[in-house]
Amino acid sequence: MFLKVQLPWNVIISAENLDAKGLMLQRSIIIRLLDDFACKKASKDLGYFLAVTTLESIGEGKVRQHSGDVLFPVVFSGITFKLFRGEILDGVVHKVLKHGVFLRSGPVENIYLSNLKMADYKYVPGENPVFLNDKLSKIGKDVTVRFMVIGTKWLEVEREFQALVSLEGDFLGPVS
Repeated sequence: MFLKVQLPWNVIISAENLDAKGLMLQRSIIIRLLDDFACKKASKDLGYFLAVTTLESIGEGKVRQHSGDVLFPVVFSGITFKLFRGEILDGVVHKVLKHGVFLRSGPVENIYLSNLKMADYKYVPGENPVFLNDKLSKIGKDVTVRFMVIGTKWLEVEREFQALVSLEGDFLGPVS
């Protein structure tokens, strides 16, 4: 689910980027904010950081004693993406294993669909392994699948989420 959030952030501008004209300073603050935002990647509470939409305010800068850099408190609005239990999403299969498949959906790379959660499907080994059901519906590499999230896990070190998903429900499975 996409979320609109308002976040406080601290932006540090080095002394050489400071300038008597406010326009260059504002530009430096925005560029640094975007760089920091992109590097942060995600948080447990808000999900994946996707975009900064509006810079709401720039507070008064405070000079840091040892470096001479200036710290500006800013508040901005942005868009994040977070998976929730029970949510229905589409993802693309990127790896097929004997016991299930891995999918990608938006910024989430590690979504696992176990063969136990796709009851009608049987594993068919080969050069391009797939899961196939009686109606010849196929789940294989690069196939888009509609699924329901049954659980998520936050990995602090990698700053990303893992998800466990299922095809148990109406209108779930490969999307034509």
